[in-house]
Amino acid sequence: MADENKVVAEVRTKFGKGAARKLRASGKIPAVMFGRGTEPKHLALPAHQVSLIIRKSNALLELDIEGEENLALVKDVQKDPVLRIIEHLDLIVVIKGEKVVVDIPVHLEGETAAGTVHNQDANTLSIEAEATNIPENIVLSIEGLEAGTHILAKDVTLPAGSTLLSDPELLVVAVSEPEAEEADEAAGESTEAAAE
Repeated sequence: MADENKVVAEVRTKFGKGAARKLRASGKIPAVMFGRGTEPKHLALPAHQVSLIIRKSNALLELDIEGEENLALVKDVQKDPVLRIIEHLDLIVVIKGEKVVVDIPVHLEGETAAGTVHNQDANTLSIEAEATNIPENIVLSIEGLEAGTHILAKDVTLPAGSTLLSDPELLVVAVSEPEAEEADEAAGESTEAAAE
């Protein structure tokens, strides 16, 4: 695990809107860590460091809480809709070696064959992966793909140790010719006009 994900967390003893506001004003983010049958822990995390870490999806934090090491997966981020600052974090306790279910973004790389267009139907895939080895994204090459090519979830190469949970028949990318799409639309319109 990368050292930049190591965060020193303080235990919070004051609660409510006023206490949370004071905490944010001092450069900290209020957070709650729960799960695995443990009592929820109310924490204060360094705002700048944590906001950089959670830019990546499915961020895993290695928390130092009063000298005790804890792993936590970011479950929910609450942001102020106007100021775009993080108001609160929900964290789930995880254990090294434990598998977790996460949605991973699918990034396309390359260009399809000349004269074709691609349509990405699925922007994320749901997978099960080790908590300490969650991929940031899945890169899918569409380089040189011809019209008529369909890539389904089962065709995507997943990172080692990951298991696909999305429907294997889920369409991720379809490659087609733009003229064929326009011709189909025109034929549909002329059929509708004839029916009127």
